Amino acid sequence: MAEAAPLLDVRDLHAWYGESHVLHGMTFSVRKGEVVTLLGRNGVGKTTTMRSIMGIVQKRAGSVRYNQTETIGLPSNQIARFGIGYCPEERGIFASLNVTENLLLPPAVKSGGLSLDEVHALFPRLKERARSQGTKLSGGEQQMLAIARILRTGAELLLLDEPTEGLAPVIVQQIGAVIRDLKARGLTVLLVEQNLHFAATVADRHYLVEHGHVVDEIENSQLANSRQRLEAHLGV
Repeated sequence: MAEAAPLLDVRDLHAWYGESHVLHGMTFSVRKGEVVTLLGRNGVGKTTTMRSIMGIVQKRAGSVRYNQTETIGLPSNQIARFGIGYCPEERGIFASLNVTENLLLPPAVKSGGLSLDEVHALFPRLKERARSQGTKLSGGEQQMLAIARILRTGAELLLLDEPTEGLAPVIVQQIGAVIRDLKARGLTVLLVEQNLHFAATVADRHYLVEHGHVVDEIENSQLANSRQRLEAHLGV
């Protein structure tokens, strides 16, 4: 029996910021229900890859297929409606709105988004802070709110850009538990991370990125046997 086509299939993706050529043929895939990480040092093109998938980077070439539909020439609002949610590193919380208002803001892109009650069950802290303004939240609470807001939309593929950056270890553990919960619900996650230890607790596979392209792929179960490869590319 033939293997099902990947949910996300990126082939020979190039991207530019002005005259600066940032991605040099990114090629990788993510199957439905997987958690996959893009691992690499700062500045290798991981965030640009996510922004290119979402159509935020204007100048891009190659192929990005979602559910076997080519998206490379489409605007970002149309790409989002396919069921792709992007959580940028800066989180994008609306400071003047409280937690509940932030959660109610995004439109549904597909059916199946979480209700407020379901969000509160997954993130009890957001229920406690429901009336708090965005500016009053800790970094961890803002990250939870940013993820929860995407889950309200019905997105089936989540692009999470460094969700653990700058967070205390106990909050990092909570974010890990949430990602494992999302996987159990059948959602698919593409994760940008520098924290290999965290990535190893949630991911099925890892792609190592250098100079705007994938240089290696490692199954999570093989991480312990891949020290030399990790050291060569990540310096860990």
